[in-house]
Amino acid sequence: TPGIHQPKHKLGEHMVAVAEETIEDADVVLWLADVNVAPTEEDLRIADLVDDDASKRDRVSAALKDSTQKNNRDHVDIIIALGMAKEGFDWIWCEHALTVGYRSSLTEIVQIIGRSTRDAPGKTRARFTNLIAEPDASEQAVTEAVNDTLKAIAASLLMEQVLAPRFEFKPKATATGPAEGYDYGEDGYDPKKCNVGINEESGQFQIEIKGLAEPKSEEASRICTEDLNEVIASFVQDKPTIERGLFDEEMIPEELTQLSMGKIIKDRYPELDAEDQEAVRQHAIAALNMTQQAKQALLETVSGEGGEGAGEESAIKPNTALIAGVRKFAMDVTELDIDLIDRINPFSEAYAILAKTMSEESLKNIAAIISAKRTTLLPEEARELAIRAVKFKRERGRSPSNTSQDAWERRMAEGAAAFMRYRGEGRYDES
Repeated sequence: TPGIHQPKHKLGEHMVAVAEETIEDADVVLWLADVNVAPTEEDLRIADLVDDDASKRDRVSAALKDSTQKNNRDHVDIIIALGMAKEGFDWIWCEHALTVGYRSSLTEIVQIIGRSTRDAPGKTRARFTNLIAEPDASEQAVTEAVNDTLKAIAASLLMEQVLAPRFEFKPKATATGPAEGYDYGEDGYDPKKCNVGINEESGQFQIEIKGLAEPKSEEASRICTEDLNEVIASFVQDKPTIERGLFDEEMIPEELTQLSMGKIIKDRYPELDAEDQEAVRQHAIAALNMTQQAKQALLETVSGEGGEGAGEESAIKPNTALIAGVRKFAMDVTELDIDLIDRINPFSEAYAILAKTMSEESLKNIAAIISAKRTTLLPEEARELAIRAVKFKRERGRSPSNTSQDAWERRMAEGAAAFMRYRGEGRYDES
């Protein structure tokens, strides 16, 4: 399968070191190829653009740009490069982008996807793989390895978000009926429930969510339409957020979806008023969690874990798989509301994949590092929780209780008490 391989710098030196360590008793390792034997169909044609010899790299690069081979699928099988996907390459047959390490730039991720999803005869799908090193519990630089792991997970989440269809979220209270051009499934639009519609031409979803805040200003509306991926990028790349989301067993989802995302929105868009900031927050979390839950629903359907899923596998087409996942998630919940979305940990699906691929020892080692970083409630966090507590009291007619069975309600009560304590100490006087 043609592909792109983007190793980090000095990967060659690292692999040599690994080989020397592994094959300690060997004096020389040779790979001999008879140049008089013509390549066969079983041989892989590899274009190496990481060669230290500049003249060799130039010849290989020129061969890739040969216009007479542009439509020859068998011209090359694998391209090994450092920054080619970022700089751009004209190989329409690319089906698998294999990245060693990670890309933290949303722009680079979009470029890699764009280069690999170009139309070509007989090409029906494209794959994207991020290869990351598993943190070894015995290695000295375990903290650095953990950081690389977190960054790679963030990059993978961003890649999924970029590949997801466009979402248009509407509050159920203001939805008056079906929108023109949208397909709402076999049963059609139901005015008594939250509906999910898809516009086949644009690929856009229209999703009704109970209790969703609408943006009031033109700028907030623009952000909800155009900039949600940028907001999500800031969220998943925030180190404390992704650390807690993946490895903190005591973490309450609302601490991420409401507090962490809320802080990111305030920092990015200080010019928006509180209502618009909350609207942007809700739209961003809805987009991220909708994609993650759709992925989970799809995996359950394809694997047969979702009850009747095994029989539905053949009915799901690759190019509509995520659409099926979004619809399945929306149909599986009785009422799609913003409180339900806020109670979902956006990183739960990523952790589920880690748990299947990493050793138990590595997972425990990472969790121990994250747990050691826990701190007491900061004044700014207490202030945000107090604001949420006031909203809670306004909506329910009572203050949050520190004895409630709901963990988020207890957290708000704790934050409100800490806020009063900090205020009594004069911690907010300067602000």
